[in-house]
Amino acid sequence: MSKADNIFIEMCKDILENGFSDQGTNVRPRWEDGTPAYTKKKFGVVNRYDLSEEFPILTLRPINFKAAIDEILWIWQKKSNNIKDLNSRIWDSWADENGSIGKAYGYQLGIKHKYKEGEFDQVDRVLFDLKHNPYSRRILTSIYNHADLHEMNLYPCAWSMTFNVTGDRLNGILNQRSQDVLVANNWNVIQYSILIHMFAQVSGLKAGELVHVIADAHIYDRHEPLVRELIERTPQPAPKLVINPDVKDFYEFKVSDFELVDYNPGPSVGKIPVAV
Repeated sequence: MSKADNIFIEMCKDILENGFSDQGTNVRPRWEDGTPAYTKKKFGVVNRYDLSEEFPILTLRPINFKAAIDEILWIWQKKSNNIKDLNSRIWDSWADENGSIGKAYGYQLGIKHKYKEGEFDQVDRVLFDLKHNPYSRRILTSIYNHADLHEMNLYPCAWSMTFNVTGDRLNGILNQRSQDVLVANNWNVIQYSILIHMFAQVSGLKAGELVHVIADAHIYDRHEPLVRELIERTPQPAPKLVINPDVKDFYEFKVSDFELVDYNPGPSVGKIPVAV
């Protein structure tokens, strides 16, 4: 059975049974009708996924694999902050009339910085180091730029990645300040697993481990019934990830270069309300 499903189930049980409830406090997020969106949360959740063993996509319910990849390419490959460059509408609530989400996400990754070896943006610096100095302990990115926070329509949730090569395996630590567990947990796990796979392939490495660190992992009040139903389901075997082996340049990857074989998820839980 899928290990990713089991990790998700245990995390949700822990939040529901042992989490802190912010019911009655002055919370920022609101539901579409203006009602405060309360949560149960756990602080400092750490989940580990061995990408050499399986691709960690949930089988408990369908996850839009292609849309998740499209978004990670939008951020890391296109380095865009405009939803017109994205093939889904998941960022519409945070975009202005021109489609911009401000100086957030891809915008930050595309800023060039000066280093001893030359001028790079953060993505190209990672690619340079993986090729020229793979055993460096300084291969990381951060998009939580305090100087630009006032010009971001949403502060970054998944805000840093640390890459580490051990032998011939590329590992990564994803740091996330906040996460809506039902909506975004596996979505982000898929995305950053794919990112590790892409960087590994173009660097002559193998995908190793993704460590996901979540400062505030929460389940919203209106999501509780859906989560309780979901974690009672039986996990299915994890599918196999197939990546086009001919792609050797990170900037040549397309959504169509990724396929899942034998992905047989359970039914959808229906429309999930999103707090903004």
